Amino acid sequence: MVKVSIVQMKSSLNKDENILFSQEQIEKAGRKNANIICFPEFQMAFSPDSQTSKELFSISESIEGNFIKELCKSAKENDICVIGTIYERSDTGGFKLDRSSNETENKDIDNQYRVYDTVVFINNKGDLISRYRKLHLYDALSFQESKKLLAGNNIFTPVDSPLGKMGVLICYDLRFPELSRIMAIGGARSLIAPSGWVQGTMKEDHWLTMCKARSIENGVYLIAPNQVGNIFCGRSLIIDPFGIVVLDMGNREDMEIIDLNIKRIDSVRNDLPLLKNRRTDLYD
Repeated sequence: MVKVSIVQMKSSLNKDENILFSQEQIEKAGRKNANIICFPEFQMAFSPDSQTSKELFSISESIEGNFIKELCKSAKENDICVIGTIYERSDTGGFKLDRSSNETENKDIDNQYRVYDTVVFINNKGDLISRYRKLHLYDALSFQESKKLLAGNNIFTPVDSPLGKMGVLICYDLRFPELSRIMAIGGARSLIAPSGWVQGTMKEDHWLTMCKARSIENGVYLIAPNQVGNIFCGRSLIIDPFGIVVLDMGNREDMEIIDLNIKRIDSVRNDLPLLKNRRTDLYD
């Protein structure tokens, strides 16, 4: 059995408040001997629509910044692996508009500052093992994340974790089945999907459907910590490899610890060998 802690939080605008809250959850999970704790997207701070890209850039940090250092410190002190999220400054600082592109001269100058929406995986020794920058920006349903965010360009390479080989994706990435499938083929037996799933018509139905589909079609545990409050719908989920909802956190801000049987993955994959039965002679 693996003890998995999942955090459903309402991030404030203040990243100092959010790191303190996060450290409290890590300490609490550590006391209960959890092996890994998973935070949602936008753990660092809530970014309202009224906030400019320049304002968001001002609170962002590099991967070597204090927010990650504090998470690493807490992971080590509490002997627990951590999945966390930050607004990450690009390696070259502010992203400057390419005036030779389709961007127009009268575009809001704040758009020259954009950041990555990044997930980090920290082991129980406090070492930063991997990071993933969100590939698919939520430019849909009246939102336009690309005004503030930069898209990553690399699919996460599955890494060893308490859950076995683990893959990572972020929120809107769930709507693109190719990403989860590539990681499953690459060895992932669990997928972590930190999210800030926005409220709206049919949105909770989409959330549950996407999470269950990605789990069933790949025979993996799908762990999806979500934001709650502000504009987000909550309902953080853990789905087992057969599509059974192990946990649905509703609309409360809280932390839960669930024991997951990793042997269940092999059992389901033997009974429902979807990865094995693919017709790779007909498609790549």
